[in-house]
Amino acid sequence: MPHATAGNLPTWHCALICLLVTILSGCGINNIPTYDEQVIAAWAQVENQYQRRADLVPNLVKTVQAYAGHERETLQAVTEARAKVNSIQLDSNLLNDPAKLQQFEAAQSQLTSALSRLMLVVERYPDLKANQNFLNLQSQLEGTENRISVARRDYIQAVQRYNREIRTFPGKIWHGILYRDMPLRETYQATTEGAEEAPEVDFQ
Repeated sequence: MPHATAGNLPTWHCALICLLVTILSGCGINNIPTYDEQVIAAWAQVENQYQRRADLVPNLVKTVQAYAGHERETLQAVTEARAKVNSIQLDSNLLNDPAKLQQFEAAQSQLTSALSRLMLVVERYPDLKANQNFLNLQSQLEGTENRISVARRDYIQAVQRYNREIRTFPGKIWHGILYRDMPLRETYQATTEGAEEAPEVDFQ
């Protein structure tokens, strides 16, 4: 029989520990923290794409203003909506604060709505629609809106996978034993009608 030496475990103890680790890993003991990390990563992509859109707004407003400066109400609505988006501090606690998450989503929906109205205004200005700078911004905005939709979808799916793991066997057991401090995650909720869809920015 193998004997333990100071600072060492018997060989059969090591083998048993390795076997237990393998069995527990196969039982999904690590699923909950793994899925939670995926939620965080998916949300980071949502934030990145929203920030990309917000960064486009100043140049977009400036370009439209050069051709349609008297559309002050619409331009101001876009500018104010962007300011509200940028006023919300993004940090690691956002996902753990449902009220702050809802505030963030509402601000993004307001910007989506304001941009949609701005794009409708553009229809009345053929010269603006033919401007190369505007065409470039239009293309970037369209691509960003598509990426936002994909990022939101990926986040929703990541949250669903994480929440399902906590609510179902065997994840429910591991949650009760090891991860009870990890709550269910809030999923994305569109706060305005049509906010789940990218605004139409195709002027062809």
